[in-house]
Amino acid sequence: LCVPAAAMETVLLSGLALALALPSVALENGLARTPPMGWMSWERFRCNVDCQEDPRNCISEQLFFEMADRLVEDGWRELGYEYINIDDCWSAKQRDTAGHLAPDPKRFPSGIKALADYVHARGLKLGIYGDLGIFTCGGYPGTMLEHVKQDAQTFAAWGVDMLKLDGCYSSAEEQAKGYPEMARALNATGRPIVYSCSWPAYQGGLPPKVNYTILAEICNLWRNYDDIQDSWDSVLNIVDWFFTNQDVLQPAAGPGHWNDPDMLIIGNFGLSYEQSRSQMALWTVMAAPLLMSADLRSISPSAKEILQNRLMIQINQDPLGLQGRRIVKEKSYIEVFLRPLSQAASALVFFSRRTDMPFRYTTSLAKLHFPEDAVYEVQDVYVGKIVGALKTADNFTVVINPSGVVMWYLRPVALPVQPWHVVRQQAPGKDFHPAFL
Repeated sequence: LCVPAAAMETVLLSGLALALALPSVALENGLARTPPMGWMSWERFRCNVDCQEDPRNCISEQLFFEMADRLVEDGWRELGYEYINIDDCWSAKQRDTAGHLAPDPKRFPSGIKALADYVHARGLKLGIYGDLGIFTCGGYPGTMLEHVKQDAQTFAAWGVDMLKLDGCYSSAEEQAKGYPEMARALNATGRPIVYSCSWPAYQGGLPPKVNYTILAEICNLWRNYDDIQDSWDSVLNIVDWFFTNQDVLQPAAGPGHWNDPDMLIIGNFGLSYEQSRSQMALWTVMAAPLLMSADLRSISPSAKEILQNRLMIQINQDPLGLQGRRIVKEKSYIEVFLRPLSQAASALVFFSRRTDMPFRYTTSLAKLHFPEDAVYEVQDVYVGKIVGALKTADNFTVVINPSGVVMWYLRPVALPVQPWHVVRQQAPGKDFHPAFL
């Protein structure tokens, strides 16, 4: 089926306008109205189950007790980082005699219910990992179709608040049956459980194999693409895929249903300071879940400062829930990203792919398709200072470090008579795809 680009854009605009006008139908659970925030074990601690040789870093209840303590005592919880998420390799190698999943008795001697109680007592929520297949990706018992209802009931009985359901060792047909069935089973437990699906990642992430309209009715968030690794190349890979395919992905996201580009690796070993700032800014402009995967017991002050930036988190958690878009891609290896926010505010990210030296990038809000005759108060998100009032027609220059970003938060001081989204849909600039769909 060949659809002209203009017609396709009309379809996307109409579809998203309808989606924004209707209440979220994601799981009918009313959850994840903003992108979930918290901590997840996988990227930093993987499937380390050797608690005899490496007790501090193995997947055990002690690790999650300690991370919960850090979220509370080091100011993370107050900023919105509320989920402690167990990933793969937590379970025993076999189901119990009644067919239930069970935690490894040596590494989780207190049981998952006790861990959930510990987490809840500290004002946090517990996430857990499952896999729709014979085995999990790490080789532990998976959830076959006949176990879907039983496992949902087990997780609810334990007091779990989020389920990440992976897709190793399952067929496309099993996934097409199992992911919706788990949504129904979670709902049937009566416990509010955020549902994170890996379904699209196993089907290439794009139509026609992936139907994002259906996905948004089933899952609260979903993994679309490859696992993140602790490297800048991995971050760039993910960024390239998401923004190359933004016309498909951006309309799919919104309150209750989010694209998930995977964990924040800030505070680990693979990113420089500038690259860490870039990941945080780009994930925020994507309206991505902010799920950290670093050792919070030893995280550096600079990484903590990036992750705890209050204005950044406010932008990420904006209630309008629109995912941002890349609006400029320069030959100079500078890219500009825009995320429309509530109350006619916006976030702009100026990103440098250069590796040589800081680059002076000059543009204007008019060139970035902001409405004519508007005035904005500009705040630098990382510096925190108000840059000043900026008219749409004014030229300005930002200095962007190699692999780095400059991020602005723009509040309207004076706007034209028509709302921005109306202006932009009526008179978009040449070759411009409206960011405010």
